[in-house]
Amino acid sequence: MSSDDFTAGEMMAIAASRLLPDGAVCFVGIGLPGTAANLARITHAPDLVLIYESGPIGAKPDVLPLSIGDGELSLTADTVVPTPEIFRYWLQGGRIDIGFLGAAQIDRFANINTTVIGEYRKPRVRLPGAGGAPEIAAMAGRTLIVLRHSRRSFVERLDFVTTVGFLDGGDARRRLGLPGAGPTHVVTDLCVMEPDPQTKELQVTRIHPGVERERIIEATGWPVRFAAELTTTAPPDRQELEALRDLQRRTARAHGDDA
Repeated sequence: MSSDDFTAGEMMAIAASRLLPDGAVCFVGIGLPGTAANLARITHAPDLVLIYESGPIGAKPDVLPLSIGDGELSLTADTVVPTPEIFRYWLQGGRIDIGFLGAAQIDRFANINTTVIGEYRKPRVRLPGAGGAPEIAAMAGRTLIVLRHSRRSFVERLDFVTTVGFLDGGDARRRLGLPGAGPTHVVTDLCVMEPDPQTKELQVTRIHPGVERERIIEATGWPVRFAAELTTTAPPDRQELEALRDLQRRTARAHGDDA
C-alpha cells in the first residue's frame, strides 16, 4: 500500500481526525464524525475522551458503532451514565471541549439541517432529526462538522435550520447568548473551511491534494470564498491509512452489510 494511494473519503476522515487533540473531551455523533474521532483515538490522540449521548463516557470501540445504542460503546466505556446527566452535567456544565457533528445540508454560516429535505409538512426526504445536535453546537467549547461536498449539501438556503452555527453571521451567535464558540472547521472530501473572523461566513482555508478550486466552486451552492493564505492539506501518511483501513475492515466483519 502506498501512502499516495488514497480516496477522497479517506482524506476527509483523516483530515477531520487531525483536528482532535489528545486529551480533549469530545461529544461525538455516529457516521463520519465517529469514524474520524475513533481514528484520532487509535492514532495520535490515545487519551481523547469520547462521549456519546446515550451515556457512554470514554468509549473505546474496536469497531465503529451502528448507532448510539450499540453495545460496543457501553462495553468499552470507562463508565455509562443516564442521558440527562450527559446533557445537564457534561454538556451544559461546560465539560465538553469539542462537539463533532455531521449534516445533510449546511449553509454559508455553518447552520445545519438534519430534519427534512423539501417543505417541512410534505418533505421529499425525512431525515433522522436533531438528536442532541442543537444543544451540542450551542454549548460545546467548539464544534467540528464533517460532510461530503456537493450542491445538494452546501446550499444557499437550508430547507430547515436544525442546528445553529452563526445564524446570519457577524455577532448574531453572541447576541443569541450561545456560550460555545460555534463551528471552527467544516471538513469535506474536497477541502477544509473555517469561518471568517468578522463575518463568520465559511471560507476555504485548505484544499485537499489533487482538488482544483473550480471543483469546489461547482460543488458549492453559494459564491464560495477562498482564504488569502490558502494551503494544501497534508496527504495521509502510511500510519493513518493503515489505521483507518484496519478500522473499516474490522467494522465490515462485525456488521456485514449494515456497516
